[in-house]
Amino acid sequence: MLLQGIFPPITTPFYPDGKVYFKKIEANVDHYSKTPVAGIVALGSTGEAVMLSSQEQRDVLKSVRAVTAPEKVLIAGTGAESVVETLSLTECAAELGYDVALVRTPFYYKKQMQPANMLAFYRTVADRSPLPILIYSVPPFTAYDMPAELIVALADHPNIIGIKESSGNVQKIREMVEKTRHIKRAATVTETFAAVTPRMLSASEKSTDKNEGGELVTIGGASKPSSSAVSVVGKLKTRQKEVGFQVLVGSAQTLHPSLQAGASGAVLAFADPAPTACYEIYAAWKEGDDELAKLKQQRIAKAAQRIVGELGIAALKYAMDLNGYYGGPARLPLLPITAEVKAEVESLMADIRN
Repeated sequence: MLLQGIFPPITTPFYPDGKVYFKKIEANVDHYSKTPVAGIVALGSTGEAVMLSSQEQRDVLKSVRAVTAPEKVLIAGTGAESVVETLSLTECAAELGYDVALVRTPFYYKKQMQPANMLAFYRTVADRSPLPILIYSVPPFTAYDMPAELIVALADHPNIIGIKESSGNVQKIREMVEKTRHIKRAATVTETFAAVTPRMLSASEKSTDKNEGGELVTIGGASKPSSSAVSVVGKLKTRQKEVGFQVLVGSAQTLHPSLQAGASGAVLAFADPAPTACYEIYAAWKEGDDELAKLKQQRIAKAAQRIVGELGIAALKYAMDLNGYYGGPARLPLLPITAEVKAEVESLMADIRN
């Protein structure tokens, strides 16, 4: 599966009393679906997933799935401290129609989280998961920085397709990319090389009569399907693209250098209030315009570092309120930001609109 571009790890809106505000989830996701982001991540760290009950997590996944545009990749955060609970939530996400499971590193028993434990955890999850696995290394929250050599060892598993790396360490990204270059996999994409998932193919098949789908069209007279062959499924024309182990960066302030180091895209909390501003960095890099990418990077670097890296979720939600999304309150024990911090966020976001 192709994972390229910008993915916002959406927040979970709450009422003032702490209950999940599902209507605002739907409004936000509908808004994101109209932006150039590649997909949606539900139940990430920014979504306060650790603050939600098991039932709330499932209800959030259902709500997000219901309103996401059909062409957007759907990623579900399903990581838990045990294999059993991780697989339970992953199976729920698969039943709802998600495309990828984002599985964070277990971290509570830190002294026991040795390489053998992590290898056993991820390989067992990947063996049994109905969805492809995206490793999630997020040391700012877990205080566990997954070593590059361990990630490289896991990259050979056929059901582990990449990693969201949130350490902010560009050199680590470069090392992972270089040491996994031997991995070559086929991914289904559109004629314009956008991602295609089994969910999208299934929806396209259902949109037409059985006799109209599945036709194979070859380009240049080729007799066998290849990367240049176009397969028509319903109204969806697809082809194959070679991809490797895909590294998604989790730090907006290092997006451009991470892309230069080989990252294929990014899951960015700062894309919650500013998806288009983040996408513009990716688009400029993709077009080979490094100077423009640098300028776009400089535009958001200070705000991303301060709001996401230092002030946290309550401030990020306020930035969303400023930019036409619903942020609202965080869930206790996270506290509302002060008037002084609000003024700072307003200043940081003054030139970053969507």
